[in-house]
Amino acid sequence: MKKDISMYPAKYELILIGIVLVMLSACELPTDPLPTVTADDGQLIPAGAFLMGSDKVDTSGKQQEYGLVKPLFLDEHPAHRVELPAYYIDRYEVSNAQYKKFVRETGRAEPFPWTQNGFNLIESRLQASDLETLRWIATEYFKFDIDTRTASKKQLMRLMREDQAMKDRLPVTGVSWYDASAYCQWAGKRLPSEAEWEKAARGEDGREFPWGNEWDTGQTNVGDDADWEEGIAPVGSYENNQSPYGVYDMAGNVWEWTADWYKPYANSDYATKDFGETHKVIRGGGGGVGHYSLSFFFRSAMRGNALPNAQSGDVGFRCAWDAGR
Repeated sequence: MKKDISMYPAKYELILIGIVLVMLSACELPTDPLPTVTADDGQLIPAGAFLMGSDKVDTSGKQQEYGLVKPLFLDEHPAHRVELPAYYIDRYEVSNAQYKKFVRETGRAEPFPWTQNGFNLIESRLQASDLETLRWIATEYFKFDIDTRTASKKQLMRLMREDQAMKDRLPVTGVSWYDASAYCQWAGKRLPSEAEWEKAARGEDGREFPWGNEWDTGQTNVGDDADWEEGIAPVGSYENNQSPYGVYDMAGNVWEWTADWYKPYANSDYATKDFGETHKVIRGGGGGVGHYSLSFFFRSAMRGNALPNAQSGDVGFRCAWDAGR
């Protein structure tokens, strides 16, 4: 992990480069009004009841076999019917490009990974930089697999532009629950409740996965696909990873924050110290968590939990909003 480059180097030249990078990534304060939300921004989930949770038990001892700390399935108990009014939910996880717009219009802190991989640098200011500075940035931050010592400014700018365009399409990660909630409010939306998230993922028939009841590693990004840098795929990359309502990526790729505290369901007999108002619920399973093709972590009823101030490289989010508002 790179340290603050404006403080770490001993040489005056590198201190100057650190200052330059701060200038290259400087964000303007908001000037535009908040965006208007329309039905086109998401998928309508109709009013009605659905089956939430499960009554599954770990009869084959998978917790012990895989060395899992948290018991499998128990916090999903009991399966129960939940009635929800109609609402909208984003079809895709919020992308880096969307979150960057939020950061630049509000002045909110950037996700830390952006400060390490060049994604936060502004093209017009890169274009104004001298060649030696660009070569240094290309090596230390973008980490291009070329000999940057002989690269031209035109070549470096093209590579940086292409790299940022690729990262635009990735789901934003490294954001806390507070960051995710702030983005949704700025966008005129909110984080989905845990029940809203689960209904959008599994429909009304209580299916195991968004696409059905059979586990198939080819349906989603489980983190073992070498095509995806750091185990994360661009949003919507798996056409068949859709819920019954046409919502994408609700299994795999990245976990997603929900609005709710991690608490037991009504009539549950399972207890854990994490229950209460200390952890928020995350859903969906992440491609970068190292579980890979273990199907348990990608089930629509599976409940994860994390401290709301946690910022993880495999946790993102999507937003929801009320229908007919």
